[in-house]
Formats: sequence, structure tokens, C-alpha cells
Amino acid sequence: MIYKSTVASAILFSLLAQTVGYGYQETGSIPKLNIEIVEGEGAVNNIRQRMAREPMVQVTDENRKPVAGAAVVFLLPNQGAGGAFANGAKSLTTLTDSNGNAVARGLQANRLSGQYQMNVTASHQGQTASKSINMTNAAAAGGAVAGGLAMKWLLIAAAAGGAVVAGTIAATGGNGNGGGATPRPPTTVTPGTPSVGGPQ
Repeated sequence: MIYKSTVASAILFSLLAQTVGYGYQETGSIPKLNIEIVEGEGAVNNIRQRMAREPMVQVTDENRKPVAGAAVVFLLPNQGAGGAFANGAKSLTTLTDSNGNAVARGLQANRLSGQYQMNVTASHQGQTASKSINMTNAAAAGGAVAGGLAMKWLLIAAAAGGAVVAGTIAATGGNGNGGGATPRPPTTVTPGTPSVGGPQ
């Protein structure tokens, strides 16, 4: 009785081992997918202009070789800071090219500032992989705009001042204050009867 029980246990153990081993071999024969973020990680999108940087990912197998034809889904959050694709869609599905690359084209930022994550899922031949891209929506800094305008007007004023100085030097014969020669009076023109001043 004990002998029969031992034999039955051994047979059962052998069958279980073969089943587990077979499953491991089948699973190991399918390449594992990886997602690498090429562009877009940490990008800051301008909500004033509704512009957003289009993320790009690369899908590779367990040997880091590009996987062409993999389906990639870019998913945006439904609430809060984020954006949308064409026609206001929150998701975009595309296929990887011959280099394993996929781009989230047509991404536009919404008008809410803050940080958010874009979820990316790739699938190919029964295998899937997921990754998140961290992005931020922000308005252009007001101080930077004001500072830029102030600098612009400062340059205009400096250019105008330079023109006045150049005109003064030309009117005085280019001697300035250190030439030693008597400066010539500037020529003046008034409406009506012309009056021209200068040495006789």
C-alpha cells in the first residue's frame, strides 16, 4: 500500500514538473517587449499657445532590437492638466515603424497648468509593455515677457539717443568738446521765410 502511494506520488510529481517546464519554455520563446522614451520625458508645454511636444517612444525586444509593427497606445488623463489629440480624443493608437518608433502626433495641451502622466502601452504577438511619460503644462512667465518688452524699448531708446549724438557731432563739424576749434552753429530751418544762420 505504501509502495503504490509512493509510485503514484512520483508519477504525479513528474507530470507536474513536465507541465511547468513546458510552460516555461513556451513563455520564454516569445520575445519580451520594452518601451524606451525617446522624446517627451519632462517636457513643459505652453498652455497659452496650446503647443505641446509630441512624445516619441521606441519598442524593442528582450535583445534590445527594434520591433516593427507593434501597436502603441498613448493615453492622456481625463481630468486636470493634460491635453488631447485630434477631435479632442484622449487616446491615440499607432504602429511602430521599421526602427520601432512611434510618435504621439497631434498632441495639444489643454488650458490647465500642472504635472501629469501620459500612459503608453505597446503590444505585439501576445506580449505587452507599459510605461509613463511625465509632462507639465505651464503658462509663459509674465516676468520674462515684461522683461523682454522692457529690453526692447531700452534698445529703441538707446538707438534714438545714438542718432541724436551722431547728429550733434555732424552739426559741430565732428570736433566735439576736445577738438579745440570753434564749433560751427547748427543750421536751422523754420516754416515761412527761410532763415539760415552761420558765420558771414
